[in-house]
Amino acid sequence: MYKPATKKAWQGRIDKLDGELGARWHQRIHFLDLTKDIPEPAADVAFAFLGFCSDEGVHRNQGRVGAVGGPAALRSAMASFAYHLAQEVKLYDAGDVLCPSGNLEDAQQQLGKKVDALLKHGYRPLVLGGGHETAFGHFLGLERSSGGFRLGILNFDAHFDLRSYTQQASSGTPFLQIANSLQASGNDFVYKVLGLQEYGNTAALFKTASELNVTYTLAGQVQMHRLKQLEQDLQAFLDSVDLVYLTLDMDVFAAAYAPGVSAVNALGLQPEVVLELMRQVAQSGKLLSMDVTELNPALDIDSRTAKLGAAILYQMVNTWKQI
Repeated sequence: MYKPATKKAWQGRIDKLDGELGARWHQRIHFLDLTKDIPEPAADVAFAFLGFCSDEGVHRNQGRVGAVGGPAALRSAMASFAYHLAQEVKLYDAGDVLCPSGNLEDAQQQLGKKVDALLKHGYRPLVLGGGHETAFGHFLGLERSSGGFRLGILNFDAHFDLRSYTQQASSGTPFLQIANSLQASGNDFVYKVLGLQEYGNTAALFKTASELNVTYTLAGQVQMHRLKQLEQDLQAFLDSVDLVYLTLDMDVFAAAYAPGVSAVNALGLQPEVVLELMRQVAQSGKLLSMDVTELNPALDIDSRTAKLGAAILYQMVNTWKQI
């Protein structure tokens, strides 16, 4: 099921005395209805926010539900951002893919179709999750649009999310699903995880990661004093692929910054180091699409997690270079 975007989701402060120079995102956002013919972007660079309102995968993974409200919380947190974008850059809201009655598989297929459509029409998707089951649906769209290119997946996450899905898919299975899909089509699975917590991943998951040649950096090593080494490692990853799918699980951050997640992270990352590395990806010219997942507003404190996710999206919009 799909719900087109509306102005109601974008409400915020208005500084009338400042005129045009007082503009904020909610006053400059444009709206797309993906059930109709999609217009070509009215700008050289067009970002399209697309919500995936699902926490069915979190429920199946025995987590704490509430991420279904993530897209609305992120939009609310972004609405009053001061608008500093150049004239050739425009922001669009492409609405939400819904997951009614727990039908995750259909919702993921719908998400893939919408992502594919946005890419084919020249938009840069910024997918707002939703649990990390968002990733498989997102990938389905990228798979259709990245044929012939070597796709790398960079995941800022405390978890591998490589669980078995022989019984059912969940928020813990998307990257094994992606690996199997890529291998079935004769493509390489190039997957890197930054911020991994050893205590949050079983020996079985480390074994699966090893078998799939997954590269990772534990959270304790993702620190500002190691930034130069981290940037070198990340550059090697970027050099090995043609395009990048960037996915951010908000539970990679320390609980002080991101309390509003299903799996709170006591020893998680600080935002500054994550932002530096994400900027490196955005400036590489290889970023194809990105998402922010696992924001659970029902568990958030003072919208802290939503504001962090929104601020990261703001920084990425201002940094993302042309592919």
